[in-house]
Amino acid sequence: MTSSNNLQQTILKVIADTKTPVSSGTLAKQLDVGRSTIKRHIEVLLCAEKIIRHGTGRGTRYTAREQQNTLLSSHFSMAVKELPANYLLQAMQAPQLLEYLNSPLTIREITGYDRSFVDDYIPNQTFLLPKELALTLMEEGKMIGQQPAGTYARKVLEQLLIDLSWSSSQLEGNRYSLLATEELFKNGTTSSDIDTVMLLNHKQAIEFLVDAVPESGLTGPVISNLHAILMHDLLSDQEGLGAIRRKIVNIAGTTYTPLQSSFLLEEMFGIIIEKARQIKNPVESAFFLWVNLAYLQPFEDGNKRTSRLAANIPLIIYNSAPLSFLDADAKSYAYAMMGVYEKRNVALAVELFEHIYRRSIKRYAVTLEAMGVPDPFRLRHRENLNIVIRVIVAEGEGLESALQTVTITPEDTERFRKLLQDELCILNTHNCARYRLSIRLTEQWINQGRPA
Repeated sequence: MTSSNNLQQTILKVIADTKTPVSSGTLAKQLDVGRSTIKRHIEVLLCAEKIIRHGTGRGTRYTAREQQNTLLSSHFSMAVKELPANYLLQAMQAPQLLEYLNSPLTIREITGYDRSFVDDYIPNQTFLLPKELALTLMEEGKMIGQQPAGTYARKVLEQLLIDLSWSSSQLEGNRYSLLATEELFKNGTTSSDIDTVMLLNHKQAIEFLVDAVPESGLTGPVISNLHAILMHDLLSDQEGLGAIRRKIVNIAGTTYTPLQSSFLLEEMFGIIIEKARQIKNPVESAFFLWVNLAYLQPFEDGNKRTSRLAANIPLIIYNSAPLSFLDADAKSYAYAMMGVYEKRNVALAVELFEHIYRRSIKRYAVTLEAMGVPDPFRLRHRENLNIVIRVIVAEGEGLESALQTVTITPEDTERFRKLLQDELCILNTHNCARYRLSIRLTEQWINQGRPA
């Protein structure tokens, strides 16, 4: 049996030899050792400062300490040539960033808003997400076919309302469960506590986005109204709803102090929106909005929840899978935000975003699949079907004679005939309007014995 010391050395070697941060589950499978045993030895290696922990919960990964100055995660290494030097440096410093954010507030640098984080960003030339990752996520998340803006979001709206409302509210400390949220939206409530109001506000805000974005696009008024809905009855001063703040705000748990000048807040708010509008990749635009609205803190309260929902605006416009923030645990989220607040470093935010957006893509792909996909053959022959059925019902023609009124290719003829017969069998007064038939004509045809 392998001794504890030998096993620790083996674990350390596997971590050091792996090109990307590795999870305890992967180590357990690779070494054929129980996960609890792996975790126990990992704790020893952490205490000995031989390895570094990244992330929390199910997203926890480990690297060897000597790797920290050279290791790039795979999604950063793919885009080395596309990243400006400062972003490449950020990726390499992710382990140190996490260590820094875990240090006491009293020894961390006091920081303020740095407008160069936005000013130096050139849409479609510089990227907050690695370019290759942004392109990959865009391809994975886009809806097939050319469809009007908002089509994807409308199709999955019922599920999105529950997912995004609950996950965003949970990050604010809401106590509702996912099941209780679904029940609230389904049956309503007489309760008026803060948690209930927060969830109902989220629901209304998402419905607003799905309706307003295809018509108005990404604009300041859309985001301001989004904030007003989210914070309705939750701000003590109702004049602050949707308005650029004129009050000083502070963020607990960080050394970052947001910008306080209302004039500069309004200026930067406009610049952020305009740059996001110019970004051609909707996933990069979503990430840009999420990070920068939270960093700017343009409103009196509710900035993070506004940034989460606003991130969906480019995705709605381009018919990409929405971003629900499911599986974003509060601790990882806080680290991602603090990395931006205190160091203008997006490395932890990128890791979190990639994980939660890929989860969203899969969730809504499954949702669409469960809803069923229209039969392409039926769609192609939809108008022919309308014509033939009207000829049979309204004009009294037989089936074979009616078939001569439309042009069907020989290879489609038999399948079309079978589809036509099936439709005639279920045609009734309660569904005849889809074939532009009146109830009276349909009833008369049925009473005659459905002649065809």
